[in-house]
Amino acid sequence: MPFTGLVLDSLAVDVSHALTTPGDVFNLDTNARIALVTHAQAEAERQSQSVLPLTEVTYLPPVPRPGKIIAVGLNYRDHAAEQGKTPPTEPVIFAKYASAITAHNAPIVLPPNSREVDYEAELAVVIGKTARCVPREAAYDYVGGYTILNDVSARDMQRQDKQFTRAKSCDTFAPIGPWLVTPDDIPNPHALDIRLTRNGEVMQASNTREMIFDIPYLIWFLSQSMTLEPGDVISTGTPGGVGVFRQPPVFLQPGDEVAITIEHIGTLRNHVVASAAA
Repeated sequence: MPFTGLVLDSLAVDVSHALTTPGDVFNLDTNARIALVTHAQAEAERQSQSVLPLTEVTYLPPVPRPGKIIAVGLNYRDHAAEQGKTPPTEPVIFAKYASAITAHNAPIVLPPNSREVDYEAELAVVIGKTARCVPREAAYDYVGGYTILNDVSARDMQRQDKQFTRAKSCDTFAPIGPWLVTPDDIPNPHALDIRLTRNGEVMQASNTREMIFDIPYLIWFLSQSMTLEPGDVISTGTPGGVGVFRQPPVFLQPGDEVAITIEHIGTLRNHVVASAAA
């Protein structure tokens, strides 16, 4: 049965009954987080039935159905450089559909109408409380947590459509996880190493300090024109090293394993399979 778990080292502790609603996890204050951790530690110490080894857990997306997945294009200096582009003067914003969400250890399914599916390692920000016209200096107050998102992209669709929506919203094109890390565990989200490997080979290796527009700026910028709601995801852009700009280009193939590691968060791992309709 699905449950909301708190990770303690190599254990997952079911804390569902300690939350009023599942959405509470996005907006826990410091005292509530401390109480939840204390409860989980006590459960682990007495080895209750609410405790499972992580090796026995099937992961679900930490944000199963966000109201919005807001993505930011061309937001790393090294990604702009690999394209020979001048960094943008304002954020390049687009959306991914929530139906693209999938979990850690789940497959990325290659659609039958694409032969150029690419990877993009990204730090994802999960909004913790309703935000509208938020000043930059208060932006972190609206962050519920951080996770990892792979902005999987069909480059041939992107080229055909001359925009992002279809190319980045295919089923399983938004792997997210493995879990949500609360802001108190990441005091500086702009000093995190970020790395993607394909079959063990490093394809992307950078640091979130390479972001052109930082998280407070993005929350300020977006909240001027739309209401950000608890559980909304802002995927903050990818660094250099994507497959399409390599020589020769590198695209995902059935049997590939893609792993994204972000410092202080963990590793999001997915395997690639062909569509049954192919």
